[in-house]
Amino acid sequence: MEKLIGLKKIKTAVFISGTGSNFKNLIKFSKIKKTPITIDLVISNTNKAKGLRYASQFNIEKKIFNFQNIKISEKNILKLLKKRNIKFICLAGFMRILSYSFIKKFNGKIINIHPSLLPKYKGLNTHQRAITNKEKFAGCTIHYVTAKLDSGKIILQKKIRIAPNDTSASLAKKILKEEHNLYPAAIMKIF
Repeated sequence: MEKLIGLKKIKTAVFISGTGSNFKNLIKFSKIKKTPITIDLVISNTNKAKGLRYASQFNIEKKIFNFQNIKISEKNILKLLKKRNIKFICLAGFMRILSYSFIKKFNGKIINIHPSLLPKYKGLNTHQRAITNKEKFAGCTIHYVTAKLDSGKIILQKKIRIAPNDTSASLAKKILKEEHNLYPAAIMKIF
């Protein structure tokens, strides 16, 4: 990806579906002096995403697309991204799979955070699957988005030990803390 030229920051959109803790963390990261990005837009597939409150709190434009018709939603999102001059997308708990044509139009400029040590445990219920399989380690991965679920080139990973008494919930909590450090580090690495 192109290196940062002068002080021009990259206009970024964050896609969310849930609580938005990574979104809030990315907003904080975007406010520090040396950050390469600004967060100009948040997109959600549901108006029930709790994370949308951070958009209001930090005065960031928010848009909701219901994805009942994926083609129409994606077409409208792409129009909006172009209109807002968005050059980079961070998926942060976005629970929709983007189509190949959408990803192609944003080639190499979409990244995602996933709560496992990819390529292990793609998809959902990652923590429980790791515990059930008696893994010694779990973690999180930042990767480029491709048309294949959780399969893009890995940017950064953070590994943590699974404690004998860890539950799916306790492991999720530990990993989320690591996600908040990893996402900004991955963005710094890219730019």
